[in-house]
Amino acid sequence: MFKSGLLFELNFMQVATTISSVNNNNDDLVKESMSGVARYIYETAPTFTSAGYILLAVIFILSAIVYHLGFARSNLKLWQNIVIYVFLFLGCIILTFLAFFLPMVEVLIITAIFLSLYKFRLKKDRKTAQ
Repeated sequence: MFKSGLLFELNFMQVATTISSVNNNNDDLVKESMSGVARYIYETAPTFTSAGYILLAVIFILSAIVYHLGFARSNLKLWQNIVIYVFLFLGCIILTFLAFFLPMVEVLIITAIFLSLYKFRLKKDRKTAQ
């Protein structure tokens, strides 16, 4: 116990409980404002650090799929592909920070679906044209 000059008794356990409840309220507020997939990853991952890495990996994999479906060329050399994927990874780090509160993962999933449907229709139209 601690007595102040104003004869106010301050119990350190009460202060610790108050601080932890304030932190829990802040954590709940932050989780409520997160996007859906990011919130799910942060709630199910064992630690916040691993959740960040999981979110980065999900964004990188989805970005690579979108790049491959929409923009990749098959006649690039190996070193050119390595440079492209390195810069794609660096861009995904920025997207990871945005993905906490914006639906980046959801948008990448929808983009991958649309591009795969486009590729499917394009192949189908090319087969019927032959």
